[in-house]
Amino acid sequence: MSVPSPTARALRTLEILQTRPGSTADELAERLGVTERAARRYIAILREAGMAVDSVRGPHGGYRLRRGTRLPPVVFTQEEALSLVMAVLDSHPGAAGSGSATAGDSGFESPEGPESPENPTHAHTALTKLLRALPESIRLPAAALRDNAAAAPDRLAAHADPATVSSLISAASARRRVRIAYRSQAGNASELDVDPWAVVVRHARWYLLCHSHRADAVRTYRVDRIATVQQTSDTFVPPPDLDPVAVLEQHLGLGWAYPTRVVFDAPLPQVAPWIRPPMGRLEPAREDAGRCVLTGSTRNPRMYAQEWLTTIPFPFRVEAGDELRAAVAEVAARFSAASMSPPSG
Repeated sequence: MSVPSPTARALRTLEILQTRPGSTADELAERLGVTERAARRYIAILREAGMAVDSVRGPHGGYRLRRGTRLPPVVFTQEEALSLVMAVLDSHPGAAGSGSATAGDSGFESPEGPESPENPTHAHTALTKLLRALPESIRLPAAALRDNAAAAPDRLAAHADPATVSSLISAASARRRVRIAYRSQAGNASELDVDPWAVVVRHARWYLLCHSHRADAVRTYRVDRIATVQQTSDTFVPPPDLDPVAVLEQHLGLGWAYPTRVVFDAPLPQVAPWIRPPMGRLEPAREDAGRCVLTGSTRNPRMYAQEWLTTIPFPFRVEAGDELRAAVAEVAARFSAASMSPPSG
């Protein structure tokens, strides 16, 4: 593994002072993974380069950038540039192979069709601008990766509007209640007052984790289905020690139209690795430690049966949920028919 150069560590020191003004030499040393003496040397390198770094003594002292200091342009290593291109291609497959984009790219997606070099998205345009600004030695490998990579689109991905995400993040940071205009998958429109706790990205989909005042309960909403966000004057306090990802996972399998209850003839530790959080909550059976129970709900019993339950290699039975029971019977009938020998003659 290569050791960062003094210049690279000095730039990292500059980043720390931007985000954490007042950092002491000891704090800089801890974040840089060096001695306190070395941290002071990187401060000296910044000063020699013309950066106005002030030092303040006392219990609230530390190093700060003087107000009005002009910062150098953003500098990427080759590994950072490649990682950024890969992240864009992971989330926006259409940005691959777009090397023919010109300086006249507008950055707006046309309603006529999917993204192309003549029809770029914001991510495509941003990536193109970024690559143009990089030094040639870093730009060429990153551009080659972008132009020659092939990214298959995720059929489950749902790209959220950046302006909507920004409004939700702003409200969450300010702890302000918002009123959202939301359209469900069934097409039902509604206005909801919610406390936006966090925005969570899960499997290429963006979710708003919040407290809904209409339901007086925790709710998750797809950000791509939010039409408008209006910040109100009401404030809120999020739950202490909130883990947005964990809470989202717990609630994705709740509140759907069709209840489900599935009993597995196997102990919980064996079944648990096969259960996805949206399937519901898995618990040991009270009367038998050798079995476990999965309780939840779904909006699509057929998908639940043929895409989720069929992958679990343990005997099970559907104890509750007539719709799920019918879907399982349909899948079983199809598999049974597929296993029969063809008729003679």
